[in-house]
Amino acid sequence: MSEENGITRRRVIAGLGAAGIVALEGSRTFATQEKQEAMTTQKLEDPKNKYPKPPFKEQSQPWPGLAGKMDPRPDHGEKSYKGSGRLLGRKALITGGDSGMGRATAIAYAREGADVAINYFPTEQPDADEVIALMKETGRKAVAIPGDLRDEDFCNKLVADAVQQLGGLDIVVCNAGRQQARQSILDLTTEDFDATMKTNIYAPFWIIKAAMPHMPPGSVIIGTTSEQATDPSPDIYDYAMTKAATTNYVRSLAKQLAPKGIRVNGVAPGPVWTPLQVSGGAMMEHLKGFGGKTPLGRPGQPAELASIYVQLAANDASYATGQVYGAAGGSGQP
Repeated sequence: MSEENGITRRRVIAGLGAAGIVALEGSRTFATQEKQEAMTTQKLEDPKNKYPKPPFKEQSQPWPGLAGKMDPRPDHGEKSYKGSGRLLGRKALITGGDSGMGRATAIAYAREGADVAINYFPTEQPDADEVIALMKETGRKAVAIPGDLRDEDFCNKLVADAVQQLGGLDIVVCNAGRQQARQSILDLTTEDFDATMKTNIYAPFWIIKAAMPHMPPGSVIIGTTSEQATDPSPDIYDYAMTKAATTNYVRSLAKQLAPKGIRVNGVAPGPVWTPLQVSGGAMMEHLKGFGGKTPLGRPGQPAELASIYVQLAANDASYATGQVYGAAGGSGQP
């Protein structure tokens, strides 16, 4: 380039002046905003009317119940949850992964890029088959490990099988729970009490203990607690007791495992529409009006909690440990 041409070019650029530069940057900003709007704009949904409200029809199932036989069927995000790679390459074990929050979490984790093993009671196989099929559609590993969490030997085998089939383990979601309503403590047998304690308290103890040697720094443990931990209902005395214990073990383990770089958190749902309710977890009069006393006037759906479990497992939640995140339709718990 000649000196004359160079001078001319510099004069032209200089001639743009501040106004020209601002206009150019403004056009870039506008284009970026326009692109972002196209990517993120979503239709607003009124949370009061998003899902079914009571009264619900009378229905009951043998314990532990099937989501596929509920009316209305719960929404676990089967059609709505969209992943964005937030858990790409992660390896998760989820108990109670056939239905409820466990199912919603399994679907979300797989769509976020994780390989997932789910545990469930053997009679829940029809629900589990649906979840496994949905996870396989993502191209990730989907492992089914049925069995009874009330057995310590099985809990140890569950972890060993998950580690072997997933090729490691860095997310453990202790979600499975047993809830059977009884009007009076006099109606609660020792066998009932023992089954609830073993499912809700012993099983997480056995599973976490077995999983710990396999979990590297950056791993996470998530427990499903409940609003029942702080505002217990009179007819689920033993269940509420276990949820208070769950909240406590989350906070205790978080302190114990922080030096190892492992985070521990909990999710505390309010009333959520799951098989827990129709398989003995709620009295029939309570079931018909289930969730109606919340400020939103309805029960939650498992799909509405999946994003909480995703966030707690994701690397960008690295400063959250010992926390309990609630979703209770406005009731203020936990």
